[in-house]
Amino acid sequence: MTQSNTLTVQILDKEYCIACPSDERSNLESAARYLDGKMREIRSSGKVVGADRVAVMAALNITHDLLHKQQHLDQQAGANREQVRSLLNRVDNALAQDTDE
Repeated sequence: MTQSNTLTVQILDKEYCIACPSDERSNLESAARYLDGKMREIRSSGKVVGADRVAVMAALNITHDLLHKQQHLDQQAGANREQVRSLLNRVDNALAQDTDE
């Protein structure tokens, strides 16, 4: 892989060279900053010792947040579908009454 397709990010004071398409560099940099922040937050709490354990706890926390948000979006999508169905039924009823007159 060429040097232009790699990105070096720093997480918990360690550098990682990662293959990355140029159009995804900004997203990867943001993800690395977010992960670094979460890992530093966990490490500074003093409850978790060791980079591997900090990384696992950060991954679990991030995954939990992602799944929670996805569940919320799924529930909202379901509510939106129900609202659209209700509106369509009202339109159908209004059109049916209009043709009866």
